[in-house]
Amino acid sequence: MTAYIIVEAEIHDPEKFAAYARVVPDIVAKHGGEYLVLGGQQNALEGEWGGTRLVMHRWPSAEQANAFWHSDAYAAAKPLREGTGTFRVMLVEGLQQTPLE
Repeated sequence: MTAYIIVEAEIHDPEKFAAYARVVPDIVAKHGGEYLVLGGQQNALEGEWGGTRLVMHRWPSAEQANAFWHSDAYAAAKPLREGTGTFRVMLVEGLQQTPLE
């Protein structure tokens, strides 16, 4: 079943965060994930969003997403974001897809 990693980020040090942002997309791709939301314009339609940004990547399965999250490559990259902001990360399973007839 498809799974998604959803990140809510409030970046306080964009220059330092840039080092992390340069290396992680390749790690995501090498582990079978793809970005669905990364950067781009965001417009709050309701409620207060403050300075947070959303990032979302899709994975073929929760197992593959977890393999990425716990990989040696990501463990090496993760310290690059330390001290750059506040992050909340969630892994969620998607809907079971059935073809339309």
